Amino acid sequence: MDWKIELIPVPVTDVDRAKAFYEKVGFNADHDHKVQEGLRFVQLTPPGSACSIVIGDGITTKIPGSQEIQVVVADAPAARKQLLDAGVDASEVDVQPWGNFVYFRDPDGNSWSLQAMESRPQG
Repeated sequence: MDWKIELIPVPVTDVDRAKAFYEKVGFNADHDHKVQEGLRFVQLTPPGSACSIVIGDGITTKIPGSQEIQVVVADAPAARKQLLDAGVDASEVDVQPWGNFVYFRDPDGNSWSLQAMESRPQG
């Protein structure tokens, strides 16, 4: 049986600011719906991903800035350039034996690491 991660909550202080940031990075805004008073659901999906993030009001009790997410990209330098071109402060490429990494944070301090791997184990 496959287990597929589909949605990760990301705690933010300002939903509109966070939504604009993630759209600037290249995420697609799939949904933005006020379900009821105190509950706003904003789903955003990174390019090419089967997993989305959700931000909003009443979504999570996590502290804004406390989420850490790692995603796989094809090319770390190209991903870094895309972030820089979008005006996002991104780290230099961090070369490790298990992949090349680029790090950035959203406006609330939630941290992202982008990992480019030579090959992935098949399972």
